[in-house]
Amino acid sequence: MKNSINFDEICNDESLADTIVVNSCTVTNGADSDVRTYISRMKRAGKRVLLTGCGAVFKGKELLDDGKVDGVFGMSRKLEISDFLKNSTKFYEFGDSSTTEKGSVTNFSNHSKAFLKIQEGCNFKCSYCIIPHVRGIARSESEEKLLNEAKNLVENGFCEIVLTGTNIGSYGSDSGTNLGELLKKLSLIKGIKRIRLGSLEPSQIDDSFREILKESWLERHLHIALQHTSQKMLSLMRRRNTAIKDIELFCELSDMGFALGTDFIVGHPGESDEIWSEALSNFKKFPLTHIHAFIYSKRDGTRSAELLKEFGEINGKISKQRLKEIQNIVNLNNLEFRKKLYNEPLNVLFEQKNGEFWSGFDQFYNRVYLKSDQDLRNKFIEVRDYEIKDSGNFAKA
Repeated sequence: MKNSINFDEICNDESLADTIVVNSCTVTNGADSDVRTYISRMKRAGKRVLLTGCGAVFKGKELLDDGKVDGVFGMSRKLEISDFLKNSTKFYEFGDSSTTEKGSVTNFSNHSKAFLKIQEGCNFKCSYCIIPHVRGIARSESEEKLLNEAKNLVENGFCEIVLTGTNIGSYGSDSGTNLGELLKKLSLIKGIKRIRLGSLEPSQIDDSFREILKESWLERHLHIALQHTSQKMLSLMRRRNTAIKDIELFCELSDMGFALGTDFIVGHPGESDEIWSEALSNFKKFPLTHIHAFIYSKRDGTRSAELLKEFGEINGKISKQRLKEIQNIVNLNNLEFRKKLYNEPLNVLFEQKNGEFWSGFDQFYNRVYLKSDQDLRNKFIEVRDYEIKDSGNFAKA
């Protein structure tokens, strides 16, 4: 909005902004393409565009040289964003990709939960993933900083904390501690009612982590990335987990009452009918209640992109069919899981209102709806009387 706002005033409507800061993703070729398309659209609208995030590593210099963006800065330089916004010349300030991010976040506009980034980078070398290259090796934030940041978030009204990072299960591997120890200390902060975790790797569920599994403040839902359930495919993907041990782990956690989610890639190069048959047979043994499944997408610069030359591309219709197959299995599992819990109280943090219903997530990361004229945002409510439907649980006022 020309001549009417300060350089560092945030616009909720991008059409009113002078400058657009694009926090880019580069996990797939498609993500790169989406970023380029968005940048082009903003430039056509007369906006000044600055690029940061993972996409800046691969394409930042090229886009700057081609005049597609007006400036590029790395995430380690994000605290200098006010200076970058005021810089009228083109610039490339990538910074140091081997450090953790400086500064802290004390508020999340329009969010009922707070996100605490505990680490950056990944030491895994999965064949399909470019992230270790653009984000570097695993490195942990200091425990002191995280505890102080969590205290500040609680003081600002947040009672649910979500731990995030590139590979959060690796927390402390570079500093002589571990995720379990961090969780114990976070749980002692008065005002935190629930801690939710981002994605974990099966190999990271160790004895120290098992010690906190019965704690009431830990969300009764864990997201543990499998990526596949065929041992042959796991080997092609250069994964560290094994199918048999994965099944044992998931059954153990399910017996403890956890809802369990995972990531799964279908259509990866080499996923023959034989391998899919093995994967599906194993998949049905997993007590999965949530899933983030997607069709393989090529990422240049990865081992999997080379495997495409050897194995060829999986037919798109076949990939979609396989995707739908496992999604249907998990949807049914989720419904049965919720039915078994029918007599158990649900502790729901309500987040937003759509139409007549407020909605939020319970301790099992299942969505709950409640019709109410009261303002329920950021409120924990124990729900006992509810109706189970395919789309979620509907509480009775």
